[in-house]
Amino acid sequence: MNEADVRERLADVQDPDLGDDIVSLGLVNDVTVDEAAETVHISLALGAPFSPKESAMADEVRAVLADTGLDVELSASIPDELDVDEQVLPGVKNVIAVASGKGGVGKSTMAVNLAAGLSALGARVGLFDADVYGPNVPRMVSAEERPQTDGETIVPPERFGVKLMSMDFLTGEDDPVIWRGPMVHKIITQLVEDVEWGELDYLVMDLPPGTGDTQLTILQTLPLTGAVIVTTPQEVALDDAVKGLRMFGKHDTNVLGIAENMAGFRCPDCGGFHEIFGSGGGKALAQEQDLPFLGGVPLDPAVRTGGDDGEPAVLEEGETADAFKVIVENVANNAGVVRRRGVTEER
Repeated sequence: MNEADVRERLADVQDPDLGDDIVSLGLVNDVTVDEAAETVHISLALGAPFSPKESAMADEVRAVLADTGLDVELSASIPDELDVDEQVLPGVKNVIAVASGKGGVGKSTMAVNLAAGLSALGARVGLFDADVYGPNVPRMVSAEERPQTDGETIVPPERFGVKLMSMDFLTGEDDPVIWRGPMVHKIITQLVEDVEWGELDYLVMDLPPGTGDTQLTILQTLPLTGAVIVTTPQEVALDDAVKGLRMFGKHDTNVLGIAENMAGFRCPDCGGFHEIFGSGGGKALAQEQDLPFLGGVPLDPAVRTGGDDGEPAVLEEGETADAFKVIVENVANNAGVVRRRGVTEER
């Protein structure tokens, strides 16, 4: 077989989200057939590592070439000329912001479980707790190790396979953070430049609630793949979530979807399910705003306490863990859609 023969077969592989085959969409970067070695190397423009849908597309590529007698070697990358600004976080493929319009909706919990869940899929993940005025990610994952520095770069500690950086590492215990906008901008920018994240598939950013200086700094500084909006079913939370959506819209940032927290409570004694904060609010908001609904997580005391040694709920077993896993997979899938769509629009 030659390159043309291989591409003809690849035209049978459909992108389920973009509605055409991967050849027509320009998602095949390169095809190299080594007849002597009976090998074909195919480079695909896939940008969300361990996304279930992109993994399924890769499996289809192998399937359509299975009877050719060739060993299929696949690689995946967004071409350099189409990729994000290489001057900012050059080793990070996807930056995902987790945001909410108001506090108390479980945004940090969602960020921790998203990062841990992506790592559990096999991805290289970092978690940046950028909630300047209320950083609590280290406490949530029982991170006792502090970042190390050689005076020039900061090496983040790891928990559950996730590299961690938090404003909490930079302040004294119980010290209040009283910073004005310019100081917030300076410290966020410095951390972006000085932290040695290395090669990451995903960097999850836990933003503070609202639409203030920290959010604006990150929107203006970092090449975001997209944002996850966290809400609860309560109307007041939904109203504030809309404000967050508008902030990202004004800065042309993709919203990967809406995740609903505290979506009902299952009584451990009677087994009954109680919708304490209402029901369906997050899903209705997603439909109203024409955005994906990523899933809902029930109100579960185990999420607050964590597992042994602060283990995130997504790494456990049960209904709540399964709910988080659905959200993790949907976020990865939607990040892939954003990256692949960017390729097709440029080619």
